Amino acid sequence: MSSVHRLRSVRFRLTLFYAGAMVVVLAVYATLIFYFVSHNMSQFLDNQLKSDFDWALDMMHHDPHGEVIPSDYKETGEGDSPWLQVLSPAGELVSASPEALRHPIPDSHKLAAETEEKIVHVAKLNPPWRIMSGKSMFGNRELVVQVARPVTPIQEDLRYFLYLLLLGLPFCILLSGLGGYALARRALAPMDRMAEQARLITATRMSDRLPVDNPNDELGRLSTVFNDTLSRLQSSFDQMRRFTSDASHELRTPLTAIRSVGEVGLREKRGEVEYREIIGSMLEEVDSLSRLVDRLLLLSRAETGDALLTREDVNLTALVEEVVAQLDVLAEEKQQSIVIEGNTTTHWAGDRLVLRQALINLIDNAIKYTQSGGRIVIRLSEMGKNKVIDVVDNGPGIPEELRSRVFDRFYRVDKSRSRENGGTGLGLAIAKSAVEVQGGTLSLEPSSGGKGSVFRITLPLRPV
Repeated sequence: MSSVHRLRSVRFRLTLFYAGAMVVVLAVYATLIFYFVSHNMSQFLDNQLKSDFDWALDMMHHDPHGEVIPSDYKETGEGDSPWLQVLSPAGELVSASPEALRHPIPDSHKLAAETEEKIVHVAKLNPPWRIMSGKSMFGNRELVVQVARPVTPIQEDLRYFLYLLLLGLPFCILLSGLGGYALARRALAPMDRMAEQARLITATRMSDRLPVDNPNDELGRLSTVFNDTLSRLQSSFDQMRRFTSDASHELRTPLTAIRSVGEVGLREKRGEVEYREIIGSMLEEVDSLSRLVDRLLLLSRAETGDALLTREDVNLTALVEEVVAQLDVLAEEKQQSIVIEGNTTTHWAGDRLVLRQALINLIDNAIKYTQSGGRIVIRLSEMGKNKVIDVVDNGPGIPEELRSRVFDRFYRVDKSRSRENGGTGLGLAIAKSAVEVQGGTLSLEPSSGGKGSVFRITLPLRPV
């Protein structure tokens, strides 16, 4: 796989998305942690200033001259020299520690008149300081005590902590990216196996299926859907192969007959009458070939949904009588009788011509397979909200093991007799398609007497 394809792969995009999400999460987390630590350290410094202020108040005393001064500038309990100065309410300096003298804070005298025990951040110094001022009574005298501490220790600690976060963040992002890539690779591994297996599936290997690691997750359900699709495609391919083979076989017969008749006619010189007979025989085969092609086209249009249907009010009894009148000549040749039974005012909404073709095929099939002198019954009835037409013959019937295949294309129960009768094995298949394309069903029902066949058309009752 090229680098461009890798960058466009789902695995890379998932890894990039995961790493980006981790960058945002870690950045927000680091910001919150830094703010929390900074706030706590600032609060800790303020608490130290308050402790220094309380210490300063406790250590103040009067000298022999009546002045108020701290007893010991070095006694803080922490071993460092405090920043401390005492001022009058007017801002005059009364006393200052050595640290306060070394690091004077500008305008500190102005804070003497402000609110008691207020902590002020002095940013103009480098480094910045924080100073706390508070008033207190010493005897009869009111003084202002000020303590201060530099912000440098906090800044240094925060700087080190920030460096630690900035140095650790790329490492965490790298680890999250590697982890995201590993997770994406493992999650998409079934997809890779599916793709590899799919590349091996060809028209000659339609029985192969995609692997299903876990049928309950998304990829497993996707594999199951693809396998179901492959099963349907395999069934369609198998049906197409059978249809192509059967159609080639059926088309070969009239073409061979036409070729044979033509070759025989050209072997020697013949008279006009003989040539007319040869041409007539060839035209009969051409007519048979045309009918076969028309039936194949009808089947194809019905199965692909391209058949154009109309909906009109159809008198089923009148339609059956019309078809019987058309085929009665064939029945008379075999001394057969066709009887119509049932309701004489049965109506249905649908395509009359398509249903007529189905009836022609069924009754013609009954005439072919009913013995001479037999009886054929067309029975019209209603079953719930459906219209039912039964075509019943008293022929030899169809064995139980062959009933499931009678509607297959080119299938003949008795192949020799079908060819003698001029059958192509498409009549029942066309009848079934013609009924089903209108929402009905065509089925082979068991006969009451154990002989013969009962083909039942069930049509749904619909408004015109």
